[in-house]
Amino acid sequence: MVIAVLAVQGAFAEHEHMLEKLGISYVELRKKDDLYQKYDGIILPGGESTVQGKLLKELDMYDTIHGQIQQGMPVLATCAGLILLADSVENDDREYFKTLPVTVKRNAYGRQLGSFHTKQELKGIGIVPMTFIRAPYITGVNEGVDILAKENGHIVAVRYKNQLAMSFHPELDDDERIHKYFAEIVREHAKQ
Repeated sequence: MVIAVLAVQGAFAEHEHMLEKLGISYVELRKKDDLYQKYDGIILPGGESTVQGKLLKELDMYDTIHGQIQQGMPVLATCAGLILLADSVENDDREYFKTLPVTVKRNAYGRQLGSFHTKQELKGIGIVPMTFIRAPYITGVNEGVDILAKENGHIVAVRYKNQLAMSFHPELDDDERIHKYFAEIVREHAKQ
């Protein structure tokens, strides 16, 4: 199993470190040629969604990754990655992959000073640490979306088919269970 990590901007190195700890091979997606490597899942890291979206298009990577996700390739999206997947962003008119049938609110918790750390129940995993940095949250979900976690009444983690998306940064904490859970999704998909 090999997992691709979008490495154009954001917290990709932290995801790679988590995969290393779990003994999972990974490749970086930095340019169009990188998309021709063999990989079984994709991580869309936190960072700046507007910058990542712009770079994906400028580097001619957008259409290929979009197609892979539409065809069912498992994806783990954190923070900015959630915004890239969302069908609708209520306070931004830019559009990205639109493969996850949810509505999100960018910077919903405020600017950098609104960043915080907490612990909450994540369905199927248990109590997990959650680090929020200028995070979005999900304001609405459509049919078929499984809500995995809420924080203070706001939806902060969902699963839709092979897409696992969250507002927070699991790669910034020592808890490996979310990445293990994603790896299981990737393994199950690879068997099909």
